[in-house]
Parts: sequence; C-alpha cells; structure tokens
Amino acid sequence: MKPAVILFPGSNREQDAARALRLVAGAKPTVVWHAEHELPAGTDLVVLPGGFSYGDYLRCGAIAARANIMDAVRAHAARGGLVLGIFNGFQILCGAGLLPGVQVRNARLRFVCRDVLLRVERADTAFTRAYRKNDLVSVPVAHGEGNYTADETTIAELESEGRVAFRYARPDGRIDETDGPNGAINGIAGIYSEKFNVLGMMPHPENHIESEIGPTDGRGLFQSLAMALKAA
Repeated sequence: MKPAVILFPGSNREQDAARALRLVAGAKPTVVWHAEHELPAGTDLVVLPGGFSYGDYLRCGAIAARANIMDAVRAHAARGGLVLGIFNGFQILCGAGLLPGVQVRNARLRFVCRDVLLRVERADTAFTRAYRKNDLVSVPVAHGEGNYTADETTIAELESEGRVAFRYARPDGRIDETDGPNGAINGIAGIYSEKFNVLGMMPHPENHIESEIGPTDGRGLFQSLAMALKAA
C-alpha cells in the first residue's frame, strides 16, 4: 500500500489522515504539495484530507479543484486508482468533476461539530469491506457547508446505481433528513464514482481510530483499503 495525501493551503487534517493510514493500514503515506504535477511513483491510493483549502474563498474546494496536482489525481482515478476525499476533500472532488453534485450551507446555517451515526449502504467496495451492510458507525463531523445536493437526475442515478456510500442515520437505523447534521438530500453523507474507485464523504473516519481517545468505528474504512490493496 502506497498512499499519497495531498496538502493544499488551508488543509488541516492531512496529518490525521496520514496517522490513520500508518496506525490502521500499516502504510507509509507521502504528503504531496498541491503545486506538484505528479504523484509519487507507485501510488495506489490518493487521499484528499479535510480543512479549508484557500480559506474557502469563492466556494469550498473550488480553487483547490484546479490545483496542478489534480490533473494527476484525475489521471490516477481514470486508471482505476483509489481516491478518498474527506470533508474538504469531498468538496474538492465534486469541484474537480470526479464526483457529481455540490455541498452547500448546512440547512440550519450553523457550523456542526459532533459525532454522528452513519449507515453503511453496501459492504462490497474497496472502502467498506471491513463493515457489514446496514452497520451503524459513529464518526465525527465538523463542517458548515456539508449539505450535499444535486439535480434530480443525478440523485436518481446515485440511488439506482447503489452509489450512496453512507447516510446519516438515527440510532434505530432509519434515515431522516431532518435528523442529519446538515440537511443533505436523502441523508447522503458520502458517494462513490461510477467505477466505485472514488469515495467522497463529509464525516471524518480518520478521527475515530484509537480507543484511548474515543470510538474506533472509523478503523473499518482504513482496514478495508488495506485489504483491497493487498488483494490487488
């Protein structure tokens, strides 16, 4: 496993992502500056971490989506390489055209920072095979613009093709948009690309991996990636 974590001006979760990859997946991630034009040779996973790239000017992720390194990220994804975008990384993936839709202001117009429950929609992808379908996992969110939205046709495609990765859920597993932290359509917390090799999600699995400081439900995502890349 040879992951690359992309660092943009304003990123603040790159070390969290790198630590999760080291502790859970046993990987040695390379942090790559946004101005670079190429990924390190042999990169098999690209992670776009959370933060506030370029201070969220214009729109969250809009400037970072046009950074030099994103051409290499798009090429990596086109070859079938794995790409994970968390929080601002999800926003960047949407801005770069690697995932559809956009994130807008939270429904209640407030920054939300708390643990949420996610329902795992499928457990047969490179990102989720360590979970079970319909598992409820606890992970934190910390965002002001995480309200995922897209046109009706796009939402219908995501739903019919099974490309919703996670949904915000109640403790009984039911989905209710009014209970979610941001008002996202259909409770969507994360989505896949058409080939299921790109995942974007608003919550932070990298922050729930160590029992000494809290829940460890985020470990499953990084374990899944390690399993998938080992099998490859």
